[in-house]
Amino acid sequence: MSFTAKDVQALRQATGAGMMDCKKALETSSGDMEAAKQWLREKGLAASAKRDDRENNQGVVALVITGNVGAIVKLKSETDFVASSEQFIAEATALAELVIAKGESAVNDRAKELDDLKILLKEKIELGDVIRFEAAAGNVLDSYTHVQGGRGVNGVLVEMSGVSQELAHDVAVHIAFARPKYLRSDDVPAEVIAAERTTLETITRNEGKPEAAIGKIVDGRIQGFLKDIVLLEQPYAKDDKKSVAQIIGSGAVVRYAQVEIG
Repeated sequence: MSFTAKDVQALRQATGAGMMDCKKALETSSGDMEAAKQWLREKGLAASAKRDDRENNQGVVALVITGNVGAIVKLKSETDFVASSEQFIAEATALAELVIAKGESAVNDRAKELDDLKILLKEKIELGDVIRFEAAAGNVLDSYTHVQGGRGVNGVLVEMSGVSQELAHDVAVHIAFARPKYLRSDDVPAEVIAAERTTLETITRNEGKPEAAIGKIVDGRIQGFLKDIVLLEQPYAKDDKKSVAQIIGSGAVVRYAQVEIG
């Protein structure tokens, strides 16, 4: 029975054994997949445990900007030890550079390298978020990466218009730590506001406020809720007496993206 390169790859995926070992196993078993698995097991070359059901909440956030194009790639792992390794960080960076050059779907071009990394590092390694921004002519693209243990764990890309590079960077830093969920108040889904209003009405009643005043009190608290989750409404990190919108002035945040580990 003959076998192909796809059979070798399938055997690697199933057993976690090296490519040459899988090839030899298939040669020895005349291409019989089950017999090849058994051969690898007997030789002690097959992985001892399945990795598909393991948690992989660690990893690295790789962020790269080249000219007016920026990319963020989240590569997930099981442990921070692996996430901080040279090979893991290098692969995440290579993926981000590929996204800049060819687009978000280009990460599929490195499927083999990711498979090799899983076998080398013996962990469940997967791609997470993949984001690419190409700033329009005249706009400013900037970023911030929070580094912990030698690896990026919190990355932000922001595209802005009518502002300096310095201000765009400061806004990226603000986003990293304030973690807004929406850019504008109008972006918040009506159902999110409705659910929060219902909760706030219950809280306000439980506080014993007069029924006639509840509506006004809840309206005020909804504004506070929006200040927590809407970027332009948030108090600016470097001057909390002003909102981000006030700091930006006539400029604008075109879009932003934030990717974190955990």
